[in-house]
Amino acid sequence: MGKKHIVMDIGGSKILGAVMDEDNRILFRVKKKTRPDQGVEAVEKRIAETVQELLKQAGLQKSDIAAVGAGAPGVIDTEKGIILFSPNIPWRDYPLGPNMERATGLPFVVGNDVNTGVLGEWKYGAAKGFSHVVGIFAGTGIGGGVIIDNKLFTGSRFAGTELGHMILNTEGPYCNCGQRGCLEAYTGKHAITREIRSMIVRGAKSNLLESMDTEDATVKSGALAKAVKAGDPVAVAVLDRVGYYLAAGIGNLINIFNPEVFILGGGVTEATETELMPIVQRYLPLFAWPAMLSDVSFRASALKDDAILYGAKALVLENGH
Repeated sequence: MGKKHIVMDIGGSKILGAVMDEDNRILFRVKKKTRPDQGVEAVEKRIAETVQELLKQAGLQKSDIAAVGAGAPGVIDTEKGIILFSPNIPWRDYPLGPNMERATGLPFVVGNDVNTGVLGEWKYGAAKGFSHVVGIFAGTGIGGGVIIDNKLFTGSRFAGTELGHMILNTEGPYCNCGQRGCLEAYTGKHAITREIRSMIVRGAKSNLLESMDTEDATVKSGALAKAVKAGDPVAVAVLDRVGYYLAAGIGNLINIFNPEVFILGGGVTEATETELMPIVQRYLPLFAWPAMLSDVSFRASALKDDAILYGAKALVLENGH
């Protein structure tokens, strides 16, 4: 019998861990708060505790586990396990991989979360069996990943494929990254919330503000989806705008990479999939070359919230564990 793997999705707010067997089935899950405000050592401690809890729940010993694989936010040197920079956790040139190997006694492989999610879709999900894949995950931010000739592309210093930060308009709204007119500045949850508030201030009628518990809260994906399904005019208009700008970004990527498959995932996409996918496909011919667009298969994420977990399994296998 082959060894099992522990796979993790480490985010700015939560750490999700799971035990995955040789047949890629998730056996047990554990979720913890990340609490980056308590410092990097506290985050490490929670990651190690997650590993211990999973072993205990599954009734396994360390010797039953081949390795731990994880997706985390930031620019990550996967070969050395070093987080060069992370936007949500105070990691700078931080040797998370080596530190966690010492703390858990297991090989620990870590890669960028969205790249890892696209890797998961390519290995086990909607892009399985294809050699050229591009994926965008739309949520609070916009991330992406690219598979070229059956290999994850990360650029010269592991920071490539920041697809959410392509510039669509040099005079557009400011993005959290400091640039103007990024894809994320039009389609991320902060942008969606800004547009909802703006339309309501201008007199549009909507119940969406009721779903935001504080003045600076962002709209929840589920609340947006519910409002769209109910025909809320602001929600419908905002989702159409998101679909338009996503199509512009996706069209650029199709023209550049000529993929066989384009994957659209992330919290906003998953919540509004039935409504959003047709909008994006309706606008795509405005932005993608017809010859390339006719050849690309456009698909929603098959693995949903588990894409990063499955990508973490693919990551450890690619690194020889």
